[in-house]
Amino acid sequence: MKKIYYIIIALSLIAGSATAQNDPKAKKVLDAVSAKLKTLKGINANFNLVSKGGTGRVNNNAAGKIYIKGNKYYIKQGATEIFSDGNKTWNYNGNNEVTVTPVDEADNALTPQALLTNFYDNDFTYKLVSSAGNYNQIQLIPVDKRKNYKQLNVFVDKSKLMITKARVQDKNNNTIDFNLTNINTAVNIPDNTFVFDKKKYKKNIEVIE
Repeated sequence: MKKIYYIIIALSLIAGSATAQNDPKAKKVLDAVSAKLKTLKGINANFNLVSKGGTGRVNNNAAGKIYIKGNKYYIKQGATEIFSDGNKTWNYNGNNEVTVTPVDEADNALTPQALLTNFYDNDFTYKLVSSAGNYNQIQLIPVDKRKNYKQLNVFVDKSKLMITKARVQDKNNNTIDFNLTNINTAVNIPDNTFVFDKKKYKKNIEVIE
């Protein structure tokens, strides 16, 4: 679930403007994605996540659902859940424990919160590497080499003007592939969807802050 935490929504929520040192073709694509996303009130979708080792062997294959509204998100994968209201993030392990953290505590991870801002303005160099077929592929390299990943590739669906696929590669050449399906961009999502409510759970859950 931690892997899901630092990739999900990269794939659908990029906003901001690019600097001159980056590929202007990539800027044009990302600006179009940003303009489209600003018109949407809420998004929900199914996702599939596949992690592979450096040799290409599949280590994990997971599926779940994601809800997005502005800088808020909710993720459910199996019994585990992640809630974020833009200020706090609740990571529920599906059993008896919830870990609560401020959204800015994961500075070294590619978190959904980071990807909901103009993160690529200062944090990445990027370029358009392919526009073949139905997708524009953009490669992003973090400027800060202390990050726990070395490369992010996002795939913008040309017809939807959304990032529906992504691949993260870490420093050991492990990869995480992420794919969004059944995307609904016209949903009204209540704000309480993005806040963990202990009263809704029957178990004695320990909340760790």
